[in-house]
Amino acid sequence: MNALMPQVPEALVSLVDPFGFGRAAVNYWHDAVERNVLYWDVMRQRGNEYLEHIEKSRPSVLGFEADIIMMGEDLPRPVNYELMRVHPPEGVEIDEQARPFVVVDPRAGHGPGIGGFKSDSELGVALRAGHPCYFIAFMPFPVPGQTVEDVVEAEVAFLRHVIELHPESEKPMVVGNCQAGWQIMMAAALEPDVFGPILIAGAPLSYWAGERGKAPMRYTGGMTGGSWATHLLSDLGDGVFDGAWLVQNFERLNPANTWWDKQYQLYANVDTEAERYLRFERWWGGHVVLGGEEIQYIVDNLFLGNRLSTARLVTSDGRRIDLRNVRSPVVVFCSKGDNITPPPQALGWVQDLYGGVEDIQANEQTIVYCVHDTTGHLGIFVSGSVSRKEHAEFTANMDYIDVLPPGLYETRVSTAAERPDAELIEREYLLEFETRDLDDLDEVVKRSDEDERRFATVARVSEINLGLYRQFMQPWVRALSTPESARWMRRMHPSRLGYRLLSDRNPLMTSLPVLADMVRRNRQPLAEDNLFRTFEDILSGQVSSSLDAWRVLRDSAVERLFLDIYGQPVLQSLAGLSGTPEARPRLPGAEPERRRFIERRQQELQTRVAEGGSHEAMMRSMIYVLGGAPATDGRNFRRLQASRAELEPGLRLADFKELLREQFFILKLDKEQALAAIPELLKDQSATEIDAHLAQIEHVLAASGELSERAAQRFERIKALFAKARPATRSRTPRSGGSSSSRNRKATVPASVSESAGKTQATEKKAEMGKAQAAESKASESKAASEKMSDGEPVAEKKAPTRRRAKPAPNQRKS
Repeated sequence: MNALMPQVPEALVSLVDPFGFGRAAVNYWHDAVERNVLYWDVMRQRGNEYLEHIEKSRPSVLGFEADIIMMGEDLPRPVNYELMRVHPPEGVEIDEQARPFVVVDPRAGHGPGIGGFKSDSELGVALRAGHPCYFIAFMPFPVPGQTVEDVVEAEVAFLRHVIELHPESEKPMVVGNCQAGWQIMMAAALEPDVFGPILIAGAPLSYWAGERGKAPMRYTGGMTGGSWATHLLSDLGDGVFDGAWLVQNFERLNPANTWWDKQYQLYANVDTEAERYLRFERWWGGHVVLGGEEIQYIVDNLFLGNRLSTARLVTSDGRRIDLRNVRSPVVVFCSKGDNITPPPQALGWVQDLYGGVEDIQANEQTIVYCVHDTTGHLGIFVSGSVSRKEHAEFTANMDYIDVLPPGLYETRVSTAAERPDAELIEREYLLEFETRDLDDLDEVVKRSDEDERRFATVARVSEINLGLYRQFMQPWVRALSTPESARWMRRMHPSRLGYRLLSDRNPLMTSLPVLADMVRRNRQPLAEDNLFRTFEDILSGQVSSSLDAWRVLRDSAVERLFLDIYGQPVLQSLAGLSGTPEARPRLPGAEPERRRFIERRQQELQTRVAEGGSHEAMMRSMIYVLGGAPATDGRNFRRLQASRAELEPGLRLADFKELLREQFFILKLDKEQALAAIPELLKDQSATEIDAHLAQIEHVLAASGELSERAAQRFERIKALFAKARPATRSRTPRSGGSSSSRNRKATVPASVSESAGKTQATEKKAEMGKAQAAESKASESKAASEKMSDGEPVAEKKAPTRRRAKPAPNQRKS
């Protein structure tokens, strides 16, 4: 293009334009024309890639090689899902004995593959950590008649197959993003035995929750009069629902980004942004369809009915889907910057189901949550920085999370280099855990009973409107809809049409690639300090701010209208709800039969306070010192795990987890009685063994640096209890026919603990030498006495006192 531009002598230019404004304007105009040509060429490529992508039978943006190992279409209740084994990148080795890692892709209008979109993703992090990785993907069109329950059962079948492939490994860790999160929680509530730790990222579970002014999407169902509109679109689609409608809802949440920022970012940096833009658009524009019955189930039972988080969802065969049945630790990852699944919707289910942390603990559930400060909805499971930091730490610490005692925890990820104890941290980041209660959680959820009454009214109104639609409109709509009309309606959707118009199938785009090639050959990017480019950036910021201001005005108006309409006492009464304030509904956990179960469990634990041996004493001591957990972060656990591997190589993680949870509950039930029983648990141990156990505890506690004042005081109490358990006098001759229990054999001190126990061993050695010298002296005295006997009278033989052998503790756990 430069060859076509007239050349002006430099001296003349300086004379005519001494301050350079004219030259800056010409250079800007030149650059703007070139950027326009390149921008529209990128949009043309986007359209071509869209058409190529949707014409595939299995379109996916998965960034790793994978093989299909199980098809959902082959199951008794067929679905359009499939299980894939993901191959690691070159140079990455996989440990087949490691815990399997399964990522379930969200099916919310877009195509599959976002969970493994790039190397810095959830799958990429797990592969680099050496885990066998699997991916549950889906095809663009549903199997006719498939339901949400069918998909849930298929995911359970996939996980059973993964367990069969890794019989020696722990149960798989399962990751569910967005829509896949609530789906795997349903599966885990129905079949808890096939799940290891669960990570749900940006997944809504409590759909009525939200802070006013920050959760506009939750008002959509009320402003459309309920789910009848969803049913109408499914009927017009001949029984299927176009996912492009869901994507359009997401785009409307942030008009500044949809209509301006995303496109201007490409235009302003078209030389460097094209590849990233096209790669993302390949997924964002890869719209899929859902079955009409599926989307209606989701809207009625979840988005409007909120039945999942309140244990009111029942399967077609009569099984209640109660999230309290999930036995695996649940990690909830959400973000304050997420306007699709804000933190209240990701965490509100905990308050919906439990009256307090005591209920969580009594139900033996472990719930961990992490709230990011800024990243958006997609950033939770797509952002490279989030993957390298949060997801990498979740993956590295998943075994530790798996053995956390029941309760509610908040976790934070800190940078090692910024901490005073950086020399004690082996990784770039540190994942720390703090216990929380429901009051702490309420600062995030901000529950409002008045708002919940409004959403309950929406649910009732939706049922009425849906019934009217089915009675009077549905027969006519279905009579007019055909497969061909449904196909054309999908093709003419605005979100799809924009891709088709800007592609090579449009004759008007024919000359664009030729012109773009010419520009690229002679491209001279504009200098960053160009005055007019600065004005362009300022103008762009003004446009974006204006659109953002309009969004705030629109959202506040919609929110005010929703609150006014559905807050009317008359409407609430017509919907079957009282218009006067009522007491908060009884929580599902307050049922009498559940209370009786908890009481029986407490009585059972009460009888086991003094049962066990040294393992129970050590674990109970560490939990007590650290205030309710075996560690404050992963460092303690990794050191404890290393010591456990040396002492008890045959002890499985599941057995270790059961030991830890039992000791946690015993301490929780009666702390003083549990501590008082520690000497009884150590009664069969020698002084050397007790000192070795205490040294191991100290070694594990030291992993995270100096103990707090409170923890140090608790540790002093543990030392006193261990000292009390030391036998005053005990023969060091090995007993014949030793006990078969591993608790009664001499403790082997791991190499990592030997330094801590050095002083104790030195003291014991001195004591042994002293006793040996005393025994030698006694022997010489005895010999002299026998030589002095002149009359032949025998010396009276002193009988050694009989030592009563200690009885082993009942129900000792065998290693």
